[in-house]
Amino acid sequence: MLPMGAAVAVGCLLSPCSHPAAAERSDCDTSTYPLSSPTSRFEDGGDGTVTDKQSKLMWMRCAVGQRWRDGVCAGQSSALSWSDAVEAAQRINKSGQFFYSDWRLPQLPELASIAERQCKSPRINLDIFPNTEAKSFWSATSRPADAAFAFVLSFGPDGVSYANRGEQHDVRLVRSAR
Repeated sequence: MLPMGAAVAVGCLLSPCSHPAAAERSDCDTSTYPLSSPTSRFEDGGDGTVTDKQSKLMWMRCAVGQRWRDGVCAGQSSALSWSDAVEAAQRINKSGQFFYSDWRLPQLPELASIAERQCKSPRINLDIFPNTEAKSFWSATSRPADAAFAFVLSFGPDGVSYANRGEQHDVRLVRSAR
């Protein structure tokens, strides 16, 4: 058992940290509660995708704009408006670049399922989603009172909020692996 207040990089409890940057960038406290998205929950597709064995969702390991290269997400993510994010998914589906034609924006609960509640800045498993910044990511979930807004989830300290669909936020695509 770890001493009270111990901080570890996500995934390091279950397997060796494959990405040293994970230990440097993410502060994870497992002294009170276990990790909410441990590395063992995910199956690596070996192609820049990962499948959540619990939810049966397949995720792109990199945000839109980044490229999977040598086990990490290289480059900068692209901040997009909500409609540009939907169009980016359609272009990726049409290109066949990522082997499937049903990539989409995740619903808010799906996106929240990969947040690591025991970590801060970023609140995500960096072994599974390397080089993810503590930014807000679009969801497909609209604000019920006003369709001009959609929910975003921050992997930083801000949590869930809604944003005008014209604002620019990062994008991580998902598909059903069932």
